[in-house]
Amino acid sequence: MQFDILTIFPEYFVSPLKVGLLGKAIEKGLIKVNFYNLRDFSEDKHKGIDDVPYGGGEGMVFKPEPLYKAISFIKEKNPKAYVIYFSPQGKLLNQRLSEELSQKGHLVLICGRYEGIDERIRAHFVEEEISIGDYVVFGGEVASLVLIEVVSRLIPGVVGRRDSVERESFTAGLLKYPAYTRPREFMGFKVPEVLLSGNHAEIEKYRKKLSLELTLKKRPYLLASYPLSKEERNILKELLERQRLYLFLVHYPVLNKKGETIASAITNLDLHDLARLGRTYGVKGVYVIQPLEDQKTLGEQLVKYWLEGKGGDYNPLRKEAMKVIRFFKNLEEAIDEVQKLEGERPLLLGTDASPKREFISYEKVRELLWENPLILVLGTAWGLTEEVLKRCDYFLEPIWGRLDFYNHLSVRSAASILVDRILGVYSICKKI
Repeated sequence: MQFDILTIFPEYFVSPLKVGLLGKAIEKGLIKVNFYNLRDFSEDKHKGIDDVPYGGGEGMVFKPEPLYKAISFIKEKNPKAYVIYFSPQGKLLNQRLSEELSQKGHLVLICGRYEGIDERIRAHFVEEEISIGDYVVFGGEVASLVLIEVVSRLIPGVVGRRDSVERESFTAGLLKYPAYTRPREFMGFKVPEVLLSGNHAEIEKYRKKLSLELTLKKRPYLLASYPLSKEERNILKELLERQRLYLFLVHYPVLNKKGETIASAITNLDLHDLARLGRTYGVKGVYVIQPLEDQKTLGEQLVKYWLEGKGGDYNPLRKEAMKVIRFFKNLEEAIDEVQKLEGERPLLLGTDASPKREFISYEKVRELLWENPLILVLGTAWGLTEEVLKRCDYFLEPIWGRLDFYNHLSVRSAASILVDRILGVYSICKKI
């Protein structure tokens, strides 16, 4: 594998490429790294390689001529050399991309600085733009080192034991299980007994479960491309059942169009759609808050029709969905029920179509969901009253329109979007 590095600081790489497995791989000839100082390709008598940007602005931009000459010099020797430029706009470097790059055989790495390189080089002479993360570094040199290391590990012979590479996080598709070594006990913390048992089948099963759990909690999106076995799917299902999300559909107290506090009417569509939503995403319950006795009775009769009447015989799937619905006279009664079921006070997630409050990210919601029972509080009519919102522990960001600020969604639509943003990343039930 050959790497050609275009940089104005070739000395940056002297020490890192001499240590560890990478240094040994270079010594053995498994990896070859060449450095090209861009100043050597400048025809400027001062060896300048940058200039001020057209149109004004801060910083300097790498000129096109030295870059073009350096790329051409390398391409004349090997037309198949693959040119990479490191930039924030690039494709995020991950294991899959690293595996693709390891098959190229010859990579040319452009290390930009300042405000980047002339757009004409990027647009016409670069074959791949790559970013190592959503943060800012001084230049592309550190990114080059990262790419060289992740790609080199995939070259046969660089890492002594091939199975250690294949078991690494991301290569295997899952995050790696925790590792332990001697002593057996450290400051009162003990090594898990299964690892001391000598039962390799049980150890493998234990590690697999931990890998699945870590991936599910920290990088659930990796599971989208991981081929789950039936056993792995069952393990994930058990883990996901630990998440405790409830939906509260509040009919009182809510606001009308004039901003007055009212009790809204139950609608058949809300019950059906929220029930199906809750059943699809595995929420623990859809609790309807309705103090008006006639409305509460109506809702209970609608649900009973599907659970005990002809509706269930006609549509068993709808019957299954309707099992998640329960009715309560007030918010406190419903919260108390959740607390009774879960053994601890739940956290309330407020929803509001207007940006009145500081909101938390969906990533943070998922973190909370692994530790606490959560209630997603949904308002009917024109939304939840201030009285209800003040009781909430956290708030979700409003759902914004794509082209303008219009975001007047039905509670059914809003609930579906919010629940999918929270739980959709955990979807493991793919049809084969």
